[in-house]
Amino acid sequence: MLLSLEPRTQQSRAMLVLSPLLAALLTLLSGAILFSAQGHAPLQTFHTLLIEPISDLYGLSELLLKALPILLCAFGLAVAYQARIWNIGAEGQLLMGALAGSAVAIHLIDWESRWALLWVLLAGTLAGALWGALAAWLRTHFNANEILTTIMLNYIALNLLLFFVHGPLKDPEGFSFPQSAMFGDASRLPALFEDGRLHVGLYFVLMALVAVWVLLHKSFLGFQIKVLGLDRRAAGFVGFREKRLVWLALLISGGLAGLAGVSEVSGPIGQLVPQVSPGYGYAAITVAFLGRLNPFGILVAGLLMALLYLGGENAQMSLNLPQSLTGLFQGMMLFYLLACDVLILYRLRLKLKGHRRAPLAKTASA
Repeated sequence: MLLSLEPRTQQSRAMLVLSPLLAALLTLLSGAILFSAQGHAPLQTFHTLLIEPISDLYGLSELLLKALPILLCAFGLAVAYQARIWNIGAEGQLLMGALAGSAVAIHLIDWESRWALLWVLLAGTLAGALWGALAAWLRTHFNANEILTTIMLNYIALNLLLFFVHGPLKDPEGFSFPQSAMFGDASRLPALFEDGRLHVGLYFVLMALVAVWVLLHKSFLGFQIKVLGLDRRAAGFVGFREKRLVWLALLISGGLAGLAGVSEVSGPIGQLVPQVSPGYGYAAITVAFLGRLNPFGILVAGLLMALLYLGGENAQMSLNLPQSLTGLFQGMMLFYLLACDVLILYRLRLKLKGHRRAPLAKTASA
């Protein structure tokens, strides 16, 4: 008996839309089983994980704050993934944005002009874009697989950040802690509310949402990106330049991830530390697919992912659950989503081994 996958002649559009919801429900069901196995009441645990963190206005503002870097990275990844350019390097591009922005902020620590913030944000965004450009150069000049190169660049970016935060950018008055000096007020993103940490980076997310939607759905450039993703040969036949589109997609993707990184250090953190990101760039990959590469779908998925981060921290303190809970839920959600996609694109076929040999047996007997 053989189990095989056969491509479907027509995919269900309803399932394409509903599969992220199905993946989320299966993730919750699996989580309930795990919580029960550990001796925790599933309903109480889910209340701690998903309801308590957003039960007041401060919690809602923290949810938005946590979602900002995830959404910026995911919007950029959506552009690359529409072209079937598999950028796995949003985490490294985020870290490079944080590092470059921090270097400029420390250099301008005595500035009182708001131009300081502009230079900090520009440096971070350009650093992320350049880190994406490195992957684009390797892809277009050496045909290097961008999955491998962006993964390796993540580790290079992380070690560069660790080198600088333990060395040249380390605060000499920081009691030997691996952290930079606090940025000057002129280099910090202003808070939107006096009693919260949510900052004007929220406007960056809204602008990125609109810009990416217009690019992908209302522009000829976005049409070229989609055609490249659907059929590279067809894109070449009609004159769409593949190398140019690869560069563009990775520059946009890297730039938005770099903006996410510099927004973190110039926003709630206020200095460069080794733990700039708990994995926002990797979470953005799940968010991009969960949102079906649609900016508005990504917005909903990003808020859900941010809630998992907040809920994981709350469950760790309240129920003594491990911090890896967030990563577990991310992994299950991506697994179930990809499993749904396989069943949407293919149908399962059972074939009996003896079924093919039957005609041969008849011929032999004849």
